[in-house]
Parts: sequence; C-alpha cells; structure tokens
Amino acid sequence: MRAWVVEDWKFELTVIEGKASNCRVGLETGDVFSFSYACPDGMCPRVMTELFTWCEVIRCGGDFTYRGMTEKYEMDLSCPCGSIRFHLKAIPINRDENGNALPNFARPMN
Repeated sequence: MRAWVVEDWKFELTVIEGKASNCRVGLETGDVFSFSYACPDGMCPRVMTELFTWCEVIRCGGDFTYRGMTEKYEMDLSCPCGSIRFHLKAIPINRDENGNALPNFARPMN
C-alpha cells in the first residue's frame, strides 16, 4: 500500500498503569506505542476505537483543554474495560509548536 496523505500529527501512547495479567492483549505499565494514523501492532482494538476519536480531535484543530486537560496535546485515558490507563501525547509533524500547519513549501518532500 502507498499512503497519499502527508500526516501532520504523530501520537505516542504510553501505558501508565496496569498489569499484563489484567489485560486481554497483555499490555502493562511502560509499554509505548507510536503511530500517525494506522493502529499500531499490539494495540488493543477496543482501545483504538476510543483513541481514534481523540486523535481526530487533534487532527481537526481541537485540543484537549476542551476536555479539561491542562496540556493542549496531552491527556490520560482508560481502556474501555478499565484495567489499563494510558497517557496520550500528540506531536506535531509539519506543524509549528502551536499546532498551526506549515505552508506547503516548508514541508519536507517524500
């Protein structure tokens, strides 16, 4: 497959609380996933269904302060079954430090 969209956000999801014995896919504290759009290998699909919504908030120009978080691009959330807690961080790619898109001429060529 060949992606045709230039992604302008990447996301880092870190397990901040939980034991492998309590998780159906074995996630535990310290596990880290990095992704832009696709579901990363080893990620629980139930988590991804909720996570995708929060990633779309960022992609569409929102931020997590509207959800009561103190950081624009960081938030904590639980998995749907409540056994694992995560920290999600959105990292701008092809955007400035304020999340504004860089002009096309400033973007790296693939």
